[in-house]
Amino acid sequence: MLTISPSLLPHFKGFCSSPSVIMLFVYMKCRFSLSYRDLEEMMMIRGAKIDHATLQRWVKRFVSLIDKRVRQRKKPVQGSWHMDETYIKLNGKWVYLYRAVDKEGNTIDFLLRAKRDAAAAKAFFRKAFKENGRPDKVTVDKGGSNKADQTDWGP
Repeated sequence: MLTISPSLLPHFKGFCSSPSVIMLFVYMKCRFSLSYRDLEEMMMIRGAKIDHATLQRWVKRFVSLIDKRVRQRKKPVQGSWHMDETYIKLNGKWVYLYRAVDKEGNTIDFLLRAKRDAAAAKAFFRKAFKENGRPDKVTVDKGGSNKADQTDWGP
């Protein structure tokens, strides 16, 4: 079973399930392509009757804890990156997804923005460079916002 750091225990105050069970299922939702109903069935196999809507609320509330831990342990990504942007519908609203991938196709970082402009592209690169280090080479498509002055992308 997962061990939860004592510093994280206040986040779980008021929940009927143990923190280790909650984090296990949040981790499983993030790591594997499981639906909330699949997770609900797995909870029943373990002897706990938890509704899929409750599991969804757990993921929404606790995924940031996993994200912080993963980013702390993540090593800088070197080599070359490919940056692209696309328009996606998220919670009923259209937003721009900026993302960088490495040569194997693994996502390095991403950023959601309401507008597609030079400021958004610069913000994405500043965030990506701050969290992952500067790559040797960045390949960008010829989108208008990506033609921003590349010397001003960040540290």
